[in-house]
Amino acid sequence: MSNAIIEFKNVVKSFGTQRVLDGVNITFETGKTTVIAGGSGQGKSVILKLILGLLQPDSGEIVVNGRDITSLKRTELNEVRKNFGVLFQGAALLDSMSVYDNVALPLQERTKYKSQDIDTQVRQMLAQFNLEGHEAKFPAQLSGGMKKRVGLARALMLHPGIMLFDEPTTGLDPHITREIYRLFYKIQKQYGYTAIIVSHDIPKVFNLADRVVLLDKGKVISFAGPEDISLSEDPNIIAFAEETMGHIYLSKEMEQRA
Repeated sequence: MSNAIIEFKNVVKSFGTQRVLDGVNITFETGKTTVIAGGSGQGKSVILKLILGLLQPDSGEIVVNGRDITSLKRTELNEVRKNFGVLFQGAALLDSMSVYDNVALPLQERTKYKSQDIDTQVRQMLAQFNLEGHEAKFPAQLSGGMKKRVGLARALMLHPGIMLFDEPTTGLDPHITREIYRLFYKIQKQYGYTAIIVSHDIPKVFNLADRVVLLDKGKVISFAGPEDISLSEDPNIIAFAEETMGHIYLSKEMEQRA
């Protein structure tokens, strides 16, 4: 029985004369973390937008929880979207709202919980992300790492089954990036959601990966783990590995050959 929660089936997507995705097939497994890597302009963020239904493919199917979302009406698509949490590149916090109000927003907009129940859940989430004492601050008063924590707290308020991360560590220094990755790992294990991470932060982001999908010239190659990239005999993959990964993920066998 398939353990896929999202499937791309022969997906084609072009912008003008540029074919970004050329008959792409990808399976995202339930409860696993998939990292999508590749050069600039290869379509990494396009995949997230297709999953959310913000873009439509030119052809092919995108199946989420057994439903092809490319054929859904808007109201049906919005129901599917309720199972997603998204952490955008800049956290996408509302500047005019406090930390507390940003985190409370999903519950206020999408549930019928009483204000007391919302308050309890928000404060529990803020405590989990070490944000107590910062409830009244506005995004402009927060550090980059703190903005990410607030964004992740907000994204998890409805306990989504699927989390999408679009370049989640852009603009952060190496120390804060390591802290954010540790947080991602801990929270994913706690909640058990399926995670899809688009990132240029290679090879560090591979530490989170159960699986790696590499985009190159409209095609995808899937790897069971980052070590498998180093074992590829494809010249393009070898060049990618040498440029971005160095010798960090060479297997013991490859180390002995070196």
